[in-house]
Amino acid sequence: MGKKIKKEVEPPPKDVFDPLMIESKKAATVVLMLRSPEEEILAKACEAIYKFALKGEENKATLLELGAVEPLTKLLTHEDKIVRRNATMIFGILASNNDVKKLLRELDVMNSVIAQLAPEEEVVIHEFASLCLANMSAEYTSKVQIFEHGGLEPLIRLLSSPDPDVKKNSMECIYNLVQDFQCRTTLQELNAIPPILELLKSEYPVIQLLALKTLGVITNDKESRTMLRDNQGLDHLIKILETKELNDLHIEALAVIANCLEDMDTMVQIQQTGGLKKLLSFAENSTIPDIQKNAAKAITKAAYDPENRKLFHEQEVEKCLVALLGSENDGTKIAASQAISAMCENSGSKDFFNNQGIPQLIQLLKSDNEEVREAAALALANLTTCNPANANAAAEADGIDPLINVLSSKRDGAIANAATVLTNMAMQEPLRLNIQNHDIMHAIISPLRSANTVVQSKAALAVAATACDVEARTELRNSGGLEPLVELLRSKNDEVRKHASWAVMVCAGDELTANELCRLGALDILEEVNLSGTRRNKFSEAAYNKLLNNNLSLKYSQTGYLSSSNIINDGFYDYGRINPGTKLLPLKELCLQEPSDLRAVLLINSKSDVSPPSSMEDKSDVGYGRSISSSSSLRRSSKEKTKKNSYHFSAGFGSPIEDKSEPASGRNTVVSKSATKEKGWSSLPTSR
Repeated sequence: MGKKIKKEVEPPPKDVFDPLMIESKKAATVVLMLRSPEEEILAKACEAIYKFALKGEENKATLLELGAVEPLTKLLTHEDKIVRRNATMIFGILASNNDVKKLLRELDVMNSVIAQLAPEEEVVIHEFASLCLANMSAEYTSKVQIFEHGGLEPLIRLLSSPDPDVKKNSMECIYNLVQDFQCRTTLQELNAIPPILELLKSEYPVIQLLALKTLGVITNDKESRTMLRDNQGLDHLIKILETKELNDLHIEALAVIANCLEDMDTMVQIQQTGGLKKLLSFAENSTIPDIQKNAAKAITKAAYDPENRKLFHEQEVEKCLVALLGSENDGTKIAASQAISAMCENSGSKDFFNNQGIPQLIQLLKSDNEEVREAAALALANLTTCNPANANAAAEADGIDPLINVLSSKRDGAIANAATVLTNMAMQEPLRLNIQNHDIMHAIISPLRSANTVVQSKAALAVAATACDVEARTELRNSGGLEPLVELLRSKNDEVRKHASWAVMVCAGDELTANELCRLGALDILEEVNLSGTRRNKFSEAAYNKLLNNNLSLKYSQTGYLSSSNIINDGFYDYGRINPGTKLLPLKELCLQEPSDLRAVLLINSKSDVSPPSSMEDKSDVGYGRSISSSSSLRRSSKEKTKKNSYHFSAGFGSPIEDKSEPASGRNTVVSKSATKEKGWSSLPTSR
């Protein structure tokens, strides 16, 4: 045998790098490896970074500080599928960090992420790409970028993916996107309702919940409600309500049904299929407060349509709502009260609540929860408007005292509603007297001072309804209620100004209150308002005239006449005609003026504190520091001119009782024989 010859091993080529096995324990080192041209190193580096990022938020922040995000974005479009997959997985995790989201928006990587949703990509890429988009879509700017880069269509397609994680992430992203109206419109065009309804059958509650939440948003639009109805979506929703095991979905299902019931066609369909009766029974018998609350909200939404109210009434929805008023949950009480308010537009419902409902609502006015009190007051306001029987029922349920207490509530809505109920009740005299006995005039002052125009308006209207007798007006005056009422006459709000004028007109019914209103400037404010073409109204004009009847001197100077019901007393003086907007000087100021050659101011004064002069030629005397005509001379003059036994003052521009038979030259004074025994004319020369 020949001798074996040992074969020599050939050395490796000089230009080839010997393999190097590195075990790195620093994230910074691995981040540097992301810039390697070798696919295997990139894949392993990405895998290591993914595991590191999974461990917590601090690690995500560390990767951001090390500058890992920018090189990773370039790997999203890498030719190698494993590198691309691992990079996508990293972004699915990193995108939950707010700082990473911000940087990703700046780097404009949305198009690269959406590209990973392509049908040919593997499921794991779909999972993490959709997770990245779900995290990003929580912010508005990212939503816009996803929508503008056409992300909605592939997301809808992935709703039919066999992988539940892909479905969940895609549904979550779509839910975030449809908060924007434009996205909802596009969703309808892409026919997304059927695949979303299919997800209601999912075995995963989180997917079902996201689908229901999305339907709850998109069914705010009529077109989506129609699509849901056409795809038998209501059947799916009713089945969910009927399944006790799905009680964690009942609240969201009710929210979708509430939107759908706004459409008459949907309402008819659900009523014909027996779904409406099931819904009401479900609401009444449920033991979960949030379910009852949402059921009541669904009724409220639907009840804004008159035809829906009719259908509800036929299904005796009122019994369900009265039962819900007795719930221990405040949210349910509020929702039930609001539903009753909506149903009040139906006369049959309004009559039903007369015996059942009003007593419970009165009890809710005593609640410690301000929102409950507000909702109950709103329901009572609607129930008692144009319905004397319900107003009586509220009084019989001892509602006056709690209503007056609500006037001191912290919520403007509660105050306004309570004032409305009291106004409705005050339309009946027995109830008005009862309200007055509960110190309404003192309680209404705080609402009159409110900064809220609705409260101001309702409070002023309540004053107009309750201050119909002298005792009530005296109480209001003594309580200091006239001052805030007068201030409301200056309001820029038309409704406030109108109701305040109405209240002033009512309060001017007795002389003392009218004088106090004038002292507070009501007459001047009303005069200014009535000179405005945009601010005046019939009530402001009526209030001004009512106050003017308590200041006959001003009325005569402004209008040139007095009506037959105006009774002249001592202190009346004829200053002469003044232009609108001109202030009439008080008698005391006129008395202090020096005599002039202008016409005299004529004053009625029956008091014997001035000695008459001896003759008509003696024109001056000491009285008020002015020249005063002799009352005896005036009586002689009167006898010569008197034709009939009646007051008749001719001023050259019309007499107080508008008797035009007298000549209109100069200032003729005609006094009846009987009147001259009691009244005397004093003439005060003045300059104007």
